[in-house]
Amino acid sequence: MEPSQDQHLKTTNDEQIDKVIKEEADDQNGESRQPPDLQTVAELGVKPETSACTPPLAQSQLGPAPVPHDSLLKQEEEPHETHSFEWCWDKKSTTRTCNKAGTVEGLLKRSPEFSKIAKRNKNKELVIVRDGKAISSHFPCSLIKDEQLTIKYVKAVDGPKQPPSGSDRCQRKGPSSELVMFHLLTRGGTNVVKMMRNQAIRNDFEEITVYAYRGEKVKRALKRDGRLGNMVFTKNCALYNKNTKVTTEMSDLVDDLDGKTFRIILLNKSSPPDSQPSSLDDADTTPNESQRSDSEGNRDALQQSTTAESVNVNTPKQKAGLDGQKAPEILLHEIANSKEMQTYLSSQIKDLVKGKKSQPVSRLSHVQNFYRVDYGKNAETCRAVKTMKTLMELSNSVCHVRVNNTAKGSGFLLFDKFVLTNGHVLKNIYNEKTRQLTEKVTVHFSFESLGQYESGALVEEVAGFERGHDVSGHQHDWALLRISADQNLPEGLLTHFGFLPQSGGICIIGHPGEGVKKVDPCFIIPTENRNQVVERHRRENPEGALPHNFDYRKNNIIQLITPRFFEDVKNEVQNRQELTYESCFTGGSSGSPVFDDGCNVVAMHSGGYAYRNARGESHSVIDFGYPLSGIIEHIIVQMVKRERFDVLKKYLACDYKHKQQMKANVKELVESRNLSAFMKCPVDTNDESLKEFFEFFSQREVSVPMDT
Repeated sequence: MEPSQDQHLKTTNDEQIDKVIKEEADDQNGESRQPPDLQTVAELGVKPETSACTPPLAQSQLGPAPVPHDSLLKQEEEPHETHSFEWCWDKKSTTRTCNKAGTVEGLLKRSPEFSKIAKRNKNKELVIVRDGKAISSHFPCSLIKDEQLTIKYVKAVDGPKQPPSGSDRCQRKGPSSELVMFHLLTRGGTNVVKMMRNQAIRNDFEEITVYAYRGEKVKRALKRDGRLGNMVFTKNCALYNKNTKVTTEMSDLVDDLDGKTFRIILLNKSSPPDSQPSSLDDADTTPNESQRSDSEGNRDALQQSTTAESVNVNTPKQKAGLDGQKAPEILLHEIANSKEMQTYLSSQIKDLVKGKKSQPVSRLSHVQNFYRVDYGKNAETCRAVKTMKTLMELSNSVCHVRVNNTAKGSGFLLFDKFVLTNGHVLKNIYNEKTRQLTEKVTVHFSFESLGQYESGALVEEVAGFERGHDVSGHQHDWALLRISADQNLPEGLLTHFGFLPQSGGICIIGHPGEGVKKVDPCFIIPTENRNQVVERHRRENPEGALPHNFDYRKNNIIQLITPRFFEDVKNEVQNRQELTYESCFTGGSSGSPVFDDGCNVVAMHSGGYAYRNARGESHSVIDFGYPLSGIIEHIIVQMVKRERFDVLKKYLACDYKHKQQMKANVKELVESRNLSAFMKCPVDTNDESLKEFFEFFSQREVSVPMDT
């Protein structure tokens, strides 16, 4: 359990609150440390002074004040999920493993071998190649997982310059799920000249990859990247997708650009239209000139960080506000009468502890009862060896879904050559009108260890797709993918189909965090207990939460950490028809099969109510999965309506335990919606299974009068 806010405010008699601001400790070089940043002070209970017109929370959302160099280093070292990648130089590969947030170049510089290479090429520009595309040196390392990077050096366009403060680091904090990646062709459209700052990159690479944060604008992402020339920003340029024929302007958000490739075009020869700075993106202070990599000017950056001037608490510094005017920087001061307050609170705590010790204690204390119940829950998570062996065999049918070799989700072989996953996994790359994929999709069944290479099976078509509400108001989110048969496929999991249990243990197998295949045993949350789970999260986070779901924030106009999120979740989960549970699986696991205690596939893991609390921790209130029975019913209905009898024949050829019950359920659905497509068999079919199938649906039950 994380410490509460009250616990953070406790200090000992020997500690002085004013030390938070005045403490000076020598580092290894003998230089004095920079003052702590605002986040560090806030964690220790010291509240910074804020302007009367803007609350502290709103200020933190608009953008942080300039922080010292060591604060950036501290931010860079925030822990995240461990991941690895290989980097290659001169046909020699080396592995790097990381569990702290930072940049690709920052992680590479920890390698002595890379340091030697960088020293030999100190007058050249570093180029990092990922999947044939050049990425920036400040590319977030969390986006590089189980991949191979190639290191190259090209001729620098100018001499080393001092990079902007923190330019080689991620500009914002957040999980990799908040990031998007898109690609730019290094050759622009008509009249787009000198698009790249360094023409060597244009000559050697066809594309570059740019990262961005959800909710920011295209222009800000391109400026941060630093490899584009000034004309991209001084002329009225835009991004053009040759596949969709859609143009994206510089003022548009980056959220829908993930995984797409664009060419920079010139809309007209006029200057970009002026706009009022309504957000941090418009108030961008990033220079038009490129941000240099760590290999350029790093000695100057080190000198600047170690000789930085101390903060003058008497004279406020001026910095540019969002309106373009100068505003005083936030200053930190000692809380008035803090020493007296500390002494008083300490005495109160001592009296409280003394009073608690003097109270009579029952034979079995509440603490003992708590641990006894908790131990019982832990015992329930145990699985029989036989069960785990069966699950391990069934895990061979679980796959990693990738778009252009980039992890997007999970899935599993349902029957024959058909893989089931979530519809939102194919978001932005599947056209429902033409029923065509716009990007290359592959599935990988054997991704179980880092560094493992597998070409995967190519997705040839999307045989079925449904994402949204049906006529009855129920939500659906599935896609049925037909894959190529040029490799041996595992067993389809339809033969292990089961209906939803009401309670008990379940087990999810998938690829959370876009990583290797993993298993998560957890428990079903019955409908009557869902509100209790929401209330527990509300109590643990009294300050509120910021939802991870960008669509939720956009529709509800929620950009700050508020308690409203928990109230919305409480109102929604009670009406969900899906299976609910608490899982540790994160983004990338959508489409994973959910097994019950009998190793039957009962649902498909699809999402959850994820949030970030005031302490910056990521959690999920409740996760949910769509019942497999409902998905199969809708697959059958859609195949008949679309006359995809080839798919229907493959389904009918698969025998499983509850096949007759599922046929009866589909018939009930067909009759309730009066679907005429089921009433007659296709004329040109000679397949006995299809004839029997349609004969079953053409039969009308005759009501028999009851005996009196």
